[in-house]
Amino acid sequence: MLFVPLPFVVAVLLVVLLVQMIRRSDSNDRNPFFLALVSVYALQSVVIGVRWGYDVLEVLPVQAVLAVVIATLAWLSFDGLRSERPPAQRPWLLLHLLPTLVVIGLIAFWPAPISLVIILVFAGYGIALCRLAFAGPDALGSSRLDGVISSYRALQLTAFAVASSAVIDIVISWDFAQSDGSHSARIIAIGNVLALLVLGSAATIAGASRPEERDETTVEDTAPPVLPTAEDADIAAALDRLMQARELYRDADLNLNRLARKMSLPARQVSMAVNRVKAMSVSHYVNDYRVREACRLLADTDRAVTGIMFDAGFQTKSNFNREFLRVTGMSPKAWRARALAAGKSGAAIIRLAG
Repeated sequence: MLFVPLPFVVAVLLVVLLVQMIRRSDSNDRNPFFLALVSVYALQSVVIGVRWGYDVLEVLPVQAVLAVVIATLAWLSFDGLRSERPPAQRPWLLLHLLPTLVVIGLIAFWPAPISLVIILVFAGYGIALCRLAFAGPDALGSSRLDGVISSYRALQLTAFAVASSAVIDIVISWDFAQSDGSHSARIIAIGNVLALLVLGSAATIAGASRPEERDETTVEDTAPPVLPTAEDADIAAALDRLMQARELYRDADLNLNRLARKMSLPARQVSMAVNRVKAMSVSHYVNDYRVREACRLLADTDRAVTGIMFDAGFQTKSNFNREFLRVTGMSPKAWRARALAAGKSGAAIIRLAG
């Protein structure tokens, strides 16, 4: 009977995720680094299956190179959600080729320090990803506000995984030094298979949330509050007027960077003003408007919930249901039933709820 290692199954699942990721977005909306990241995840899973399933040692150099490529692509993918600049215009982009080139050079001429270099690469990119995650969801300025929380969760997961990989590599090196690697096969086989599958799913979710690119606690929610300044209040008031007059929340591709451009202000300044004055992230602020509009349409029309979801500015049912529950404490259908039973208009119920 043919033996099929579990990593091969994971590779197939990752390819399925990649196909879904491509089909969900048109050619202008795709983040090439996320597509490359999921592709390399799948390839690395195959390499791991060949190495530990059939004990083929010849693939070890390939595994080492792919590991460094994964760490690099993980950073480039999420770093790309900070601005809408195309990859060719991002500064220092070519410098990120250096870790891969160094590992390739070491494989060819001096293999001894490869493990140490890989640990340092994972530690470096892991720290960079953690710093980006600590900045909160508003740091992902070009991620669609409809899905920025999902992107942020994916960033947190990836940051933890990349940083943890450095620790795992240290444990494996210690195991080889103490017991000739007697436990390493099990650690690598189980850890890498699970990590690749989970991270592939995370990259798929995050990669689909860039246009052009039940706990909702974030870093900014748990940070000590900072009193708003007069300038913060002015910015928040101007943003309120802009949202109400132009109904920007209806734009499903709206993101923080685009919102800041309409106000002719830096994205960070808009984000900080909303955080301090409204005590919420920009994504929650915009989605509050979307939910209120959905509430009005649910109460005042008999349109289907899906049509209302799109008209209010949401693009996916999962994000719509999650945000609607966060704001109203109930599902859209339950809210509509309540509105009809009360015999009030959507605007009246929203005022009472507020």
